[in-house]
Amino acid sequence: MNIALLLEMAADAAGDRVGLVCDGKRWTYGELIGAARGAAELIADSKAEFVALLDESSEASVIAMFGAALAGVPYCPLNYRLADADLGALLGRIAPALVVGDGERVEKLAGGQGHTVYPRGEFTLAALEAVANPDAVYDAGEGIAIQLFTSGTTAAPKAAILQHSNLVSYILGTVEFGAADEAEAALVSVPPYHIAGIAAIASSIYAQRRIVMLPAFAPDGWLKLVDAEKVTGAFVVPTMLSRIIHAMDKGVHADISSLRSIAYGGGKMPLELIHRALDLFPETGFTNAYGLTETSSTVALLGPDEHRAAHRSDDPRVRARLASVGIPLPTIELEIRDEEGRVLGPNQPGEIYVRGDQVSGQYRERSALDAEGWFPTRDAGYLDEDGYLFLSGRADDVIVRGGENISPGEIEDVVLTHPAIADAAAVAVPSVEWGEAVGLALVVRGGFDHPAEDEIRDLIRSRLRSSRVPETVRFFAALPYNEMGKLLRREVKVMLAG
Repeated sequence: MNIALLLEMAADAAGDRVGLVCDGKRWTYGELIGAARGAAELIADSKAEFVALLDESSEASVIAMFGAALAGVPYCPLNYRLADADLGALLGRIAPALVVGDGERVEKLAGGQGHTVYPRGEFTLAALEAVANPDAVYDAGEGIAIQLFTSGTTAAPKAAILQHSNLVSYILGTVEFGAADEAEAALVSVPPYHIAGIAAIASSIYAQRRIVMLPAFAPDGWLKLVDAEKVTGAFVVPTMLSRIIHAMDKGVHADISSLRSIAYGGGKMPLELIHRALDLFPETGFTNAYGLTETSSTVALLGPDEHRAAHRSDDPRVRARLASVGIPLPTIELEIRDEEGRVLGPNQPGEIYVRGDQVSGQYRERSALDAEGWFPTRDAGYLDEDGYLFLSGRADDVIVRGGENISPGEIEDVVLTHPAIADAAAVAVPSVEWGEAVGLALVVRGGFDHPAEDEIRDLIRSRLRSSRVPETVRFFAALPYNEMGKLLRREVKVMLAG
C-alpha cells in the first residue's frame, strides 16, 4: 500500500475539508491530492531518481512527499542547516534529483549533477498546472517511500530508508481513519527532514485532521498560531517546550484553551520542565513519544493519564514513571539485551532492540536487522517490573572506566537535583589511569552562584558509587543541542578538552 493512498482516502471521504494551513493559505484535501498528482507528472518528466526538499516546511513539502510516492520515487528531505560541504556531499549521493527549494545553493554545491530545481512557489504552481495522466498507473507501494540521512558523528551520514509498508504499518496501527472532527487541528513545527514531522503529516491526513504548519519555530509565533487556528494538538521537542513556557512566563499572551494534547520527544525531557508544563497546562494531555527514524517514528508511549498520575502521586514508584518513555506499542516487540545478545530482565540496563512491521532497520549501505528481524537501536535503557521503558542515553555514550560501564544519565539525574544546576552533561574524558573517566559539563541556573566543584563531587558520591565521581568538572553558559533538542555529546567532549 502506497502512502499516497492515505491522502487519496482523505480526499475521497472529505475532499472539501481543509487539510493544510500554511502562511495563511488554506488547502483542502481535494486540492492537495490534485497537486500531488500533478507533482507526480513533473517528477516523471524530470527522470529524477529522488525528490529532495531543501527548504522549510510548507505546502510544497506535503505535495512533494505525496507526489514522490505516486511517482514511485523516494522522498528525501535534506537538512538545509548543514554546512555547504556536507550538503554538497548529500546532493551528490542522490543525483539526479528533483529538488524543491534553494536553487542558487544547489547550483553552487551540485551544479552539473543533473538535478532539476524548483523554488518552493514555482514547484507548487507547476504541480497545480500539470495535468495528471488519466491512464497513469501509480506506484503500488512496494518500494522506498522515504530516505532520511541520519546525523553523522564521526562518519558520513547513513541513508536510512523507510518502505511504504513500514510507514503504512505505523499509521494503521496507531490512527483510526477519519477519526478527527473538523475542529481538530495539529500544529507541526518540527523540521521537515525529521521523521517526527513526516509521521505527524501522515497521521493527521489519515485521521482527516487539519494540519497547521509553522515553518520556522519561534515560541511567540507558536503561541499565536495556537490561538489563531484554535489548535487542538501539537508535537514539540523539549527545548521548544522550554522556550514556550519561558515566553508565557515573560508575559506573551495567547488563548491556548483549545489545546487538548501535546506530544513530545526527540530528546530527554527534564523532569522539572514536564512538572512545570503539567501545572501550566492543566487541561492538556501530555504524551511522551519515543521512536527513531529507522522505526517509522513512535515505538513506545507514556500517555496523558500516566503523566497526570505520576505528577500527582506520592508513591515513588509511580512518580518515577514520569522519567520513562512509557510502554511499547501493541504492534511492537521490545527487548533489552546485554553485549553478548542475552535478553535481560526487569531493571537490568542494556541495549534496546525492537521488532515489528513498522521497523525498517535498513540503510542504503546495509541492513541493521539481525537474522530474526530485530533492530538494535543503539539506545541504552531498561524495562522496569511493570514494563515501562527508561532510557539512559546512547549505547555509544557509555563511559568505560577501567572496564566498568557507566551510564551518563545516572550521573546527570543526580546532579540535576542540585538547586543551582540548570543543565548537565556527563561524557567520557581521557584518563591515564583508567583509560576513560567521567567529565562533567554544567550550566548554572540564573540567580545562583557557582557551586564548588567538590560540592558537586560530594553530591554524586553520596548517591552513586565512587567510580561515578567526575575527574573533570567545568561550567559553561549553555550546552550544545541540535534543533530537535538532542544533546551533542561529541561537542561537549570538545568543550571539556578546550
